[in-house]
Amino acid sequence: MVTALLPMKANSERVKGKNFKVLGDKPLYRWILDSLLCSSVIDRIVINTDAIDLLLDDQFPVDSRIELRHRAAELCGDLVSMNRVIEDDVKYCGKGVFLMTHTTNPFISTETIEKGIDLYQMNLKTYDSAFSVTERRARFYDEKACAINHDPNNLVRTQDLPPYFEENSCLYVFSGSSFASTGARIGAHPIMFSTPPLESIDIDEPEDWDVAEALAANRTNT
Repeated sequence: MVTALLPMKANSERVKGKNFKVLGDKPLYRWILDSLLCSSVIDRIVINTDAIDLLLDDQFPVDSRIELRHRAAELCGDLVSMNRVIEDDVKYCGKGVFLMTHTTNPFISTETIEKGIDLYQMNLKTYDSAFSVTERRARFYDEKACAINHDPNNLVRTQDLPPYFEENSCLYVFSGSSFASTGARIGAHPIMFSTPPLESIDIDEPEDWDVAEALAANRTNT
């Protein structure tokens, strides 16, 4: 069984109420939820939330695979580690494969979700988990302006630089046993997979919302 974990809170610190704010033609949370619902490999979608009333008042989709869980009081708040929320869900759900994603990644497609699950399942002999990344080929410096991955005196084309991989928080795939061994969504022996740049946008700051609005408008008009 593949269970999708979609944690969702009522309040947001930097973009107020963003999970329920309309992006394009629907609330933000509906973008990723609709992608999950379109997948034939996801058996259950568990939404751990302190906003059940907001969800039910917002034309929430009716689907037998969706299960709403009221978030425990001790797991509410901006400073609570997401791993604690996941731990609560994993204990509740039991065994199986877990796919964890966020409402703030609205453009992740069903195809990309299923590719991540397939990659994880095909590599279980070597890896215990998978997580999505964005590949970066650029000239990086540390806080002291020291070059990290290149020689400023011997410039090479950026496309020829060794890649760095940014954890983009879009998708995590793991088992209950993997989570139990590390207490984290990334296991001891993870495999990375790159997600398309335009799908990998994470809405964290107000400027991110502006970018997402432009992309959503473009999708609506095409």
